[in-house]
Amino acid sequence: MKKLFGTDGIRGRAGEFPLDEQTITTIGRSLAELCRERLDRTPRFVTGRDTRESGEWIEKAFHAGALSAGAEVCSAGVITTPGVAFVTGHANFDGGIVISASHNPFDDNGLKVFNPSGKKAHEGTERAIEKDIYEKPSTASSADLDVSRIEEFRESYLRHLESGFTGLDLGGKRIVVDCANGASSHLAPSLFEHFGAEVVAIHNSPDGRNINRDCGSLHLEKLQAKVAEENADLGVAFDGDADRSLFVNELGELVDGDAVLWVMARYLKAHGGLQSNKVIATVMSNVGLELALKGEAIELVRTSVGDKYVLDELLTSGAELGGEQSGHIIFPRKSLVGDGMLTALYLLQAVNELGGSLSKAAEGFARYPQVLINVNVREKRPFDEVEAIHAASAEVEHKLNGSGRLLLRYSGTENLARVMIEGKDQAEIDSLAGNLADVIRQELA
Repeated sequence: MKKLFGTDGIRGRAGEFPLDEQTITTIGRSLAELCRERLDRTPRFVTGRDTRESGEWIEKAFHAGALSAGAEVCSAGVITTPGVAFVTGHANFDGGIVISASHNPFDDNGLKVFNPSGKKAHEGTERAIEKDIYEKPSTASSADLDVSRIEEFRESYLRHLESGFTGLDLGGKRIVVDCANGASSHLAPSLFEHFGAEVVAIHNSPDGRNINRDCGSLHLEKLQAKVAEENADLGVAFDGDADRSLFVNELGELVDGDAVLWVMARYLKAHGGLQSNKVIATVMSNVGLELALKGEAIELVRTSVGDKYVLDELLTSGAELGGEQSGHIIFPRKSLVGDGMLTALYLLQAVNELGGSLSKAAEGFARYPQVLINVNVREKRPFDEVEAIHAASAEVEHKLNGSGRLLLRYSGTENLARVMIEGKDQAEIDSLAGNLADVIRQELA
């Protein structure tokens, strides 16, 4: 039985297995049956989607399946992923279902399930749904959506965001907001205007097919140009479901998730909000962040790539801040879900205190040069079991001498070894990476 749920739910081409109407109907029925059995009562679900043209029929298919198993289910319409997660708990639903493929092109879509706590569904639930998909498929079906509470859900989510920043004053600030023609298009501009900002909104006219198209957090060139054109104080770009955000400072420079973690770690520590003295990030975060935090007596704890793993470590360690270079930032005291709009408000609050400009607030973090080499291999033997590779890796670590980083790993999908080195000098790390790649070729190619 092929595993269908990944670390971020099910994702694929809309209309094709496992995102065809029959399978989505089965998922709705299966989840309702599982929840009814666990709760011993009628389960209640809320669904929300991004702006893809396939979102509505997928949502209707899920509703049909859930209703067929006796569940109550209503729609939050077009809303961000963290918006669905919030509404699930706030309005006492038993599950929240997001229909989105995040930063993927419009013809993809996806489905993920949140518990009322804001955590994603347990793996056991996902495996049980997969079993039903293969062994007890439903007949494809569609149902009318209960849209009676859409405005209530959107307003309660916006009020939730606003409530944590009652003292935030953005008067006099001009902010360019790139909505990626996605789920934040009708939410983010009004949120920042609420705090007095002058908002220049771009890519906020979704048509079902233009989500993420040459815009948003994967394509920052237009945002950088618009910040310069408008002489803006800051630019923020969301992805399609707005669970992450990236920024452009007043100089037109990119401010990624690593820089946001740096700014927020210092801000939280100054306000007694970083009692753990830890920040959780992934193996992809730049070594410059690790060294900058070390200078502030803050430990950087690394996890595997994926916000799921960041959240797991946040909850295990009790840390107050975590995230990814790609812009997923989690403030677990506020939300267990990455939320691009929440991140932007926190960052703007910090900027106001740490000098008034994003470039000044981010001072002290220097990104180290990086080199990445992919090496074709015939087999994926553990590197430590190959003596020559182990010795060459140890030599790289010795030469970096604590002021750089080696990350040696295999691709999860291809027969490739990835050699990534970060350090102060580009020429040095290029040479070190090239030498190590040669050793790997000799031993494993």
